[in-house]
Amino acid sequence: QVQLVESGGGLVQPGGSLRLSCAASGSIFSIGVMGWYRQAPGKQRELVARITSGHSTDYADSVKVRFTISRDNAKHTVYLQMNSLKPEDTAVYYCNAEYRRALVGNSYDAWGQGTQVTVSS
Repeated sequence: QVQLVESGGGLVQPGGSLRLSCAASGSIFSIGVMGWYRQAPGKQRELVARITSGHSTDYADSVKVRFTISRDNAKHTVYLQMNSLKPEDTAVYYCNAEYRRALVGNSYDAWGQGTQVTVSS
């Protein structure tokens, strides 16, 4: 089993910043792509940003320039620095990781439990 534990959510005023962290633990041989998704009330879950083990990144158009994803491969941890937050960024943010348990074999998907981010004055 692999667990992803998120932290760093909360309430922030428009224009403020938050940093989310997500640490993976358990039976891990390697982790490939790690990402952050979000789901607002009444909406589908959407990709926010993702990063490969080689640190290539991809962002949703709505967060480009404002958000930065990074990772520490040695710690199996991914971060999301969120700046210039807007009310429309309010959502539950979920961490995702694609991992392997051995050198050969299948890859698996793990999800965190989610952390609430609320942007409001």
